[in-house]
This record gives sequence, C-alpha cells and structure tokens, in this order.
Amino acid sequence: MLDVRFVRENIDEVKAGLARKNFDFDLDKMLALEEKGRNLKTDTDNLRAEQKKANQEIAQAADEKKQEKIKAMQKVATELKQKLADMEDVKANLDKMLATIPNPAHETVPEGKDETDNVVIRTEGKKPKLDFKPKDHVTLGTALDILDIERAAKVSGSRFVYLKNELALLEFALIQYAFNKLVEKGFSPTLPPVLVKEAAMYGTGFLPADESQIYKTESDELYLVGTSEVPLAGYHADEIIDEKGLPKRYAGFSTCFRREAGAYGKDLGGLFRVHQFDKIEMFSFASPEKSYEEHDFILNVEEEFMKDMGFHYNVVNICGGDLGASATKKYDLEVWLPGQGQYRELTSTSNTTDFQARRLNIRVRTEKGNVILHTVNGTAIAIGRMLIAIMENYQQKDGSINIPNVLQKYTGFEKISK
Repeated sequence: MLDVRFVRENIDEVKAGLARKNFDFDLDKMLALEEKGRNLKTDTDNLRAEQKKANQEIAQAADEKKQEKIKAMQKVATELKQKLADMEDVKANLDKMLATIPNPAHETVPEGKDETDNVVIRTEGKKPKLDFKPKDHVTLGTALDILDIERAAKVSGSRFVYLKNELALLEFALIQYAFNKLVEKGFSPTLPPVLVKEAAMYGTGFLPADESQIYKTESDELYLVGTSEVPLAGYHADEIIDEKGLPKRYAGFSTCFRREAGAYGKDLGGLFRVHQFDKIEMFSFASPEKSYEEHDFILNVEEEFMKDMGFHYNVVNICGGDLGASATKKYDLEVWLPGQGQYRELTSTSNTTDFQARRLNIRVRTEKGNVILHTVNGTAIAIGRMLIAIMENYQQKDGSINIPNVLQKYTGFEKISK
C-alpha cells in the first residue's frame, strides 16, 4: 500500500513508476478523494468542538434558554453524524483504491511489457562442455528411479511428483548446506506455518493481485502459501522494531503451493512448474535508507549459491511489466540447463520498500520517531529447480549424475547411478 501523503508530494515520480509497470490508474481522482476526506476530517473536528462548547453553554444557561440551545446542539449532532458517515465512506473507497495500486517501479527498472523485455546485465560462469547429447531432468530421473511423475499423476493429478531414493536425499543435503551458509550470513533459521490468514496474504501484496494463483481452505478461511515470504513478512506485523536491531534477517523453509492458473501447456511434466514444492526463502526487515543495500546483499548471497554449484547463469534486471505488485525492483538469476538448451529462472530477489510493511503496520523506532520500515526478499534455494539444474549440469554420458563437491559431505555419496 502506498503512502497517500508521499503520492501527493511526489505525484510525477509515482506516475512515472506506475507507467513503468504499465499500470493505468487515475491518481488525480484518488487524490481528490483523499482531499475530500481531509476536508471532512476538518469539518468533523470543528463540529465536535462546537458540540463541546454547546454542552458547556447548556450547563450554564438559564432554564428559558436551555431548550433553544439543546435544539441547536441536536442540529450539530445530526450534521456531525452525517459527516462521520461520509468520512467512513470516503475512507472505505480510498482504501479500496489504494489496495489495487502496485508499488511503483524504481527508476532503474527497464521499460517493457513482459519477460521478453527483461535485461541481462551480466553473465557468470562457464557452460558445461558435454561431448554427448544432454538429456532433460525427466529422462534422467526416470531412468535412475529417483523421479516418478506417472504415479504422482495417479495419486494427485498433473503437476505433482515423487522424489525418490538419492534425489530425496539430495534435497535434504541442499537444505542442510543452505541453512549452514545462511546462518553464517546472519539469517535466523525458521520453519513458518504454511496456512495463513487473509491479512497476511493482503499484507504481502498477493491479495488481491494474485488471487487466482492461491489455494484457499474455504471452511477455515485460511490460505496455503506460495512462498514463506508471506509468513515471514507477517511475523512482525503490528510491531515496532528498534533501529539498532536492523537488518533483521530470516531464512524460512516451507512447502509451497501454487495453482499455476494460466500456465496451461507450460512446462508439463517434471519439477519446473508444479503445484507443490519446497523452498528456502530469505527475508529481511531493513531501514528505509538501506533497503537497496540489503537488496544487493541478498543478490550476492544468491550468487554465492550459484557459484558454489559451479553453474553458468545470467543476472537479469526485471522489466516493469514483469514485476509483481509489491516489488519496486527485482533481479532474477537464470541458470543454463543443458537438457533444455536454454536459461531458466532459478532464483529471484525483490525490494518491496515500504509497500508490505505499510500494509502489515511494521515500523522502526528511530531518533526522529517511528517510521514504516522496508522489506526485502529473495530465494535461497528453490529445491525443485535447483535439483533440475544439478541433474542437467552434472549428468554424465552413461546417464549417471555427479554430485557437486560442496554437497558431497551432506549426501554421503558422490554420484547417482543405476
């Protein structure tokens, strides 16, 4: 949610930021409504003062004057009641309008409509040199009996998988490796709930923007999270954090659930686009002055994971049209997948500035008073996609898969083979 005062004082900047997101919205109409609300507030304050004065005068008035003053006060009370009702209507309409406005894109965000307009800002690592035709992860996993899509479809339908044998153990190895690194970086390891209230979804910007992608338990009015960003962001809702305690970093592991509405025909089969997957998410509460510095820090951590794995990857500046509702700036890391012969998104990191914190009412205590803080998030390990990258980049001619050196002490084996 945007700060109306900031919008009013920086109207041109906000309009430009929304234009980068290709979001068409009448800000002037919203500000006119906000001004109406401020005028009504002034009117109600004046009427309350008049009412208070009238009460004092009635108490001191002679008997023959009291009835006249009571009638006058009743007129004021009626007018005040109407003004208060009008003010509530204006507030409700204003809140409804504000809920639909995304966080304006930062000035360094490229213009564009969709992912085809994203900008690669640099490329790291070397492509693996394979002297054979590489296989995709589904072919590899099925042959090695570590991935079963057919039985998952029998049990749950499309876009579900069974991870088996060494692949299941490799997931646990990734989790242990990632948390060891994240703890060293100052993140508090966290296992958050995966069912959350509507307020948490709204607070993080996934409602109303992404409602079609979210699973909901109708009888309990709870939502299944698509990322642990949601419960981590809500952890400090309605709290004031001391400035000396920032940045406050959390690393959350959770199973995630996404409906993948609109993804018909995309990435059918395999681990890349599924309804249920595991992920480790980084989340940071930062001071407003240092959120972009924190954003760079989280990007660097993501790149350390990529380099530890020896991957060839792109760092991508996401264009305005491909940004979500809450992000003002976002980077993706795209890993090279030999089996697919293309780069695919492996991780992302977003600076949401004060957008989520304002909705969740999270403030920081400073010497100048309490202000809304900033939040930054980023993928540490998207387990399924990381497994794909390992399988396809470390595959051997005989169909076996080598384990990256950094993970071998956690797996207890160096290779997956028949």
